[in-house]
Amino acid sequence: MRYVKLNASIDASSRLRSLQQRTGLTPNLLCRVAAMLSLEEGPVGAVRAPDDKGREFNSYTLTGELTGVFGAIVRFVEEDEGRGEPLSNDEIVTRFAAHIHRGVGLLSVRAKSPADIVRLAAA
Repeated sequence: MRYVKLNASIDASSRLRSLQQRTGLTPNLLCRVAAMLSLEEGPVGAVRAPDDKGREFNSYTLTGELTGVFGAIVRFVEEDEGRGEPLSNDEIVTRFAAHIHRGVGLLSVRAKSPADIVRLAAA
């Protein structure tokens, strides 16, 4: 997966601000946890985040040296076990953004304190 910048949705950006206040974690770390929560739930398919007008993240800040790992995980979850065409880089990035959007929604319900993030990461 290659990208320079990724924009979160307005809704996700608002929820990230709230999560940051409750947990003390930075939005990029919260997005990583949110993406992993969403990936655990399964594919988002062709569903996209409702918009890309929210907070902007550059690739180094959001995924850093783990960009390839996140891309591989998204590809693994999203591709239909070899049936059909492999997803393009742009589609992988779009689905990664959709996973962040869905995951932030899940995280905003499940995380009320820093201890909740630790519990989610350990599960």
